Amino acid sequence: MLDVITEFLKLTGFSNLTVGNVVMVGVGCLLIYLAITKEYEPLLLLPIGFGAILTNIPLAGLMEEGGLLYFFYLGVKYGIFPPLIFLGVGALTDFGPLLANPKTFLLGAAAQFGIFATLLGALWLGFSLPEASSIGIIGGADGPTAIYLTSKLAPHLLGPVAVAAYSYMALVPIIQPPIMKVLTTERERKIEMVQLKPVSQKTKIAFPIVITIVTALLLPSATPLIGMLMVGNLFRESGVVNRLWKASENELINLVTIFLGLSVGATMTASRFLTVETMEIIVLGLIAFSFGTAAGVLFGKLMCFVTKGQVNPLIGAAGVSAVPMAARVVQRVGLKENPKNYLLMHAMGPNVAGVIGSAIAAGVLLSLVG
Repeated sequence: MLDVITEFLKLTGFSNLTVGNVVMVGVGCLLIYLAITKEYEPLLLLPIGFGAILTNIPLAGLMEEGGLLYFFYLGVKYGIFPPLIFLGVGALTDFGPLLANPKTFLLGAAAQFGIFATLLGALWLGFSLPEASSIGIIGGADGPTAIYLTSKLAPHLLGPVAVAAYSYMALVPIIQPPIMKVLTTERERKIEMVQLKPVSQKTKIAFPIVITIVTALLLPSATPLIGMLMVGNLFRESGVVNRLWKASENELINLVTIFLGLSVGATMTASRFLTVETMEIIVLGLIAFSFGTAAGVLFGKLMCFVTKGQVNPLIGAAGVSAVPMAARVVQRVGLKENPKNYLLMHAMGPNVAGVIGSAIAAGVLLSLVG
């Protein structure tokens, strides 16, 4: 009887538990805590955290070939889930503020500077070019883009890159305001911008079609992300496929978010995550995000100078993706300086431009590195 009990205990997870497993289960619980208690990107951090717990249960074999999470992960490995997320994001996004003030497109482009600056820093630290590209994309503050690029170039870094990307997206209200205030004067922060002009429905319908054709021809590798983003937006603006629009912005994006989060969490094994490399990625991710914010604000200052004070430089901070949180932070900082300063819609222009910009940056890196 004792032999039977002993043999049974050897087959339990408790007998095969390592220190690394315990630590990673703790990391998973921490992510769940942050998602529930602090509401830090809960839609992704909660399933990522639970996926980290599941993948670190000894003998469960969920990430082994034929395991449940192994099949989920195929959606990440073959680049299916991130474009589907972009489809839902497109259905949720109103490009009207960007079309009403097209020059804010430049702010979205400027904010991508953090991607390439951090890429150079990662190379200096000894990361390979594909790894450095995957780390740099964190600066775009766009989780699906970071996951998509990393799954193509450096899948072994998927866990730390995804956690860093979504963590910093969640910390936008903490990270961005100090950078915005250091780089702008009180007078600049008080600048009031004129009300945006309405955009015609025809323009809103033509925009996703034109952007897709031009971007796809110029940068074919960006087509999966840009194409799905724009078809989702076309569902929204066409006015004739409400069922597809509603399904894209609700059921589809919700289901894919579950599978994507669990899949990313499943890559967070102790052997991959508990390394010096992971800490370097987290620090570099913060640098990338900070550089992107700073570049957007500085370009906003340039636009303020060129337009003789018609552009509030704060809206440049929204050039990082993180829709719509970054735009809301701009609104909050602007209102503190001037109670009449309503910058939300102005900030949404560079904010949605940042989504397009990060997808294009990923396409550039895939073309040059992949």
